[in-house]
Amino acid sequence: MSPASESQHAGQPTPMIEFAAVTKRYGNAHPAVDELTMSIDRGSITVLVGPSGCGKTTSLRMINRMVEPTSGSIRVDGREIAGVPAAALRRSMGYVMQSSGLLPHRTVIENIATVPRLNGVSRREAQLRAAELLDVVGLASGLGDRYPGQLSGGQQQRVGVARALAADPPVLLMDEPFSAVDPVVRAELQEELLRLQRDLSKTIVFVTHDIDEATILGDKVAVFAVGGRLAQYATAEEILRAPVDDFVAGFVGRDRGFRHLSFQPGDEVRIHDVDRITVQDLPDPAVAVDSAWALAVDADGRPQGWVPQATRESIRSVTDVVPGGSLYRRGDSLRSALDAALSSPSGLGVVVDGDQRAVGVVRAGEVFDLIEQARRQRGRAHHDTEV
Repeated sequence: MSPASESQHAGQPTPMIEFAAVTKRYGNAHPAVDELTMSIDRGSITVLVGPSGCGKTTSLRMINRMVEPTSGSIRVDGREIAGVPAAALRRSMGYVMQSSGLLPHRTVIENIATVPRLNGVSRREAQLRAAELLDVVGLASGLGDRYPGQLSGGQQQRVGVARALAADPPVLLMDEPFSAVDPVVRAELQEELLRLQRDLSKTIVFVTHDIDEATILGDKVAVFAVGGRLAQYATAEEILRAPVDDFVAGFVGRDRGFRHLSFQPGDEVRIHDVDRITVQDLPDPAVAVDSAWALAVDADGRPQGWVPQATRESIRSVTDVVPGGSLYRRGDSLRSALDAALSSPSGLGVVVDGDQRAVGVVRAGEVFDLIEQARRQRGRAHHDTEV
């Protein structure tokens, strides 16, 4: 029985990409990548993370032979890539880079259709596929005739992802694709990537220097140390909970306990009612405010900010409303619930449904109580395991 068959028989995911003692040296310098041995699961997102110069991008580029290893071997879908022509190998994989790499003199549709055309697909078929992908990556069809220079940074990155998906590759390589956009757009792109992965189940290798991005996106995370050494390869939860050495602990940061809350479900967070004021009704003395703050919402019930009781009579429009903090979607993690409460001027985290309509609030103190309960349960489980 082959190793792949044994893995399937055991009900475990089969590797799509395998590094076996891979080293990359440039001249007589220290290795850029040092004896890398790692298996990447099929249909998963694996994030390579670490400081500058640690070999994560070099490792990524060795997968499609943009960089050739000095020694060792790499297999993709069971096949040794050294025996595959480099150009054919690259066309069989999607590749997204930091700057999107779009051709400025070609339209969005033409950019997306590039790889299918190189693979021999007719112009009409390639452009139909490109038009379909605009919707897949969340772009309006009207953008297809524009040029890259007419798009925002976030839109360009979405086009880059669409181009990488155009030939329906099993493997998608992403080299710090969201690092050049602002934090709000970056969060949107991260959510979009996770949505795409739920629908498409590609094998994605993603490079970043941001540990938060790694823990958000990665099914598994590979932490690289300076010198090209793979320091730890595990789930994000395990790396945050139990870093293997001082380097990993230092890299993930002193606040790794807060990040670990991302893996604690918020199903038990209690949701409270809150006084609400519709912004069209400001000011409206008939609306009772029983607490120190009331939540201002628009006509569709979406939160707009907070109205302090003391200044309520002087509020004249939504521009006078105190901006709120982050929003908590029902069922998200304890980290999201706590962040919503702590970032809010009222100390109450706004809970929204799937349509971004306010359904109530959460209180920081109650979230802290749930965090403490979870900590005690982990402690008891650890004790029982050791006993």
